[in-house]
Amino acid sequence: MPLATSLAIFQSCNITGVPKSTRCAILRDMAKVRKAERRPPLNKTHKLKRQDWAKKYLKTDFSKVLWTDEMRVSLDGPDGWARGWIGKGQRAPVRLRRQQGGGGVLVWAGIIKDELVGPFRVEDGVKLNSQSYCQFLEDTFFKQWYRKKSASFKKNMIFMQDNAPSHASKYSTAWLARKGIKEEKLMTWPPCSPDLNPIENLWSIIKCEIYKEGKQYTSLNSVWEAVVAAARNVDGEQIKTLTESMDGRLLSVLAKKGGYIGR
Repeated sequence: MPLATSLAIFQSCNITGVPKSTRCAILRDMAKVRKAERRPPLNKTHKLKRQDWAKKYLKTDFSKVLWTDEMRVSLDGPDGWARGWIGKGQRAPVRLRRQQGGGGVLVWAGIIKDELVGPFRVEDGVKLNSQSYCQFLEDTFFKQWYRKKSASFKKNMIFMQDNAPSHASKYSTAWLARKGIKEEKLMTWPPCSPDLNPIENLWSIIKCEIYKEGKQYTSLNSVWEAVVAAARNVDGEQIKTLTESMDGRLLSVLAKKGGYIGR
């Protein structure tokens, strides 16, 4: 009975009259409280496209793939992030309560082999449509990182982005092509597949660090500074572990016939 309450679990065993505290104490020895994972639904077409993608890239040298994505961070962290154990007799810490949530910061980054590209902050108030996305890449990724790379590196690098409208539009595709990122240098991406992008795991590492112990922030600049500090603490070996996980992810997709894989 995944995600069932302690009461429902005990009732299914025909056990009644047990206080909640006792039920939870017993269940802690064999289970733990988890939130359901949120994923887009996969239909038959999605699964077939994921399998086709895995077959296409099965023999790819993933050390040459730049995995990119955006992440939004808020002042208070994701819902439910502040939960945790406290000692008996101790009071739960007080958290700031905001009327409108305080807003957030949109962050873009990439990982390739054992290197972190960025993170770069999207200017506050900017909505990433095709034009602003391309201008953002020009001002950050291309001017601050890509232009410093050798011709041989640029020749072999494969650029990965997901299918967000600002990424996959005709405008953005044509703009990237003018930058030399086209055809086999621009990775096709299957729909509904955040589980296949290793940078998602990097976001988890960073969020665990910036929101540890229920930490909150009082300004967008302070949460951005926390993201930068957390990113600096991610070493090359951690990134390499993520990028080298791709062979296993592709094999898992094929083994599960296009279904979601564990992360």
